[in-house]
Amino acid sequence: MSSSHRAELSAALSTLRAERPLIHNITNFVVMNFTANVLLAAGASPAMVHAAEEAGAFAAISRALVINIGTLDAGFVAGMELAVASATARQVPWVLDPVGVGATGYRTEVALRLSRMKPAVIRGNAGEIMALAGAAGSGRGVDSLSGSEEAIEAGRTLSHLTGAVVAVTGATDFVIADDVIPVTGGHAISQQVTGTGCATTALVGAFLAVAAPKDAAIAGLALMKRAAELAEPGSPGPGSFATKLIDAIAAVR
Repeated sequence: MSSSHRAELSAALSTLRAERPLIHNITNFVVMNFTANVLLAAGASPAMVHAAEEAGAFAAISRALVINIGTLDAGFVAGMELAVASATARQVPWVLDPVGVGATGYRTEVALRLSRMKPAVIRGNAGEIMALAGAAGSGRGVDSLSGSEEAIEAGRTLSHLTGAVVAVTGATDFVIADDVIPVTGGHAISQQVTGTGCATTALVGAFLAVAAPKDAAIAGLALMKRAAELAEPGSPGPGSFATKLIDAIAAVR
């Protein structure tokens, strides 16, 4: 990670921890607890509210919204769309995580529909970004068989089509808007823990509450990279790493 990214991350974290913004998450069942703990460690206040009956009202009182399509059903989708509409009406920024887009027609249709609803940031792995951009990606469910650098042009296309900042995560992360910014660091063991990508999206959402979209994307990606570097030493396997990762996020300054 560059020294400039570390300095920017430190400043963003100070603001986040001073303000403790409420971050509304409509995310998948697999990662809810992990994501909430990651947000708490970073200094945000997480809420995991997905019911259509209250999603719109809750988005209205939140500082940012996170939409993750990992576990879909009609009720979840209805809640997502109501929350996004409410957030947009009140200028609450939101981030989209198009988990597994391209795997099924339904998942792709939902992701495309949401991407047209003006997210501030779209965060995904290379296969997801390529699929969402309509490129010939090689996605396999939530895993990507493409390197992040292979998705840069697709990221440019997606950013142009949606107006969103696009964050492509992988061995090197890339933040794509009017330019392409690499974010380096991290550790490969992160790929052995379910939910690290989803939690990264949530961190981007947290920083959206206190920073512009491109700066928020850089800060969210950089925090997860730095925390992985701190958590890996002394972790004999992915289970202990997952716990240490949350501790490391809290320790980053």
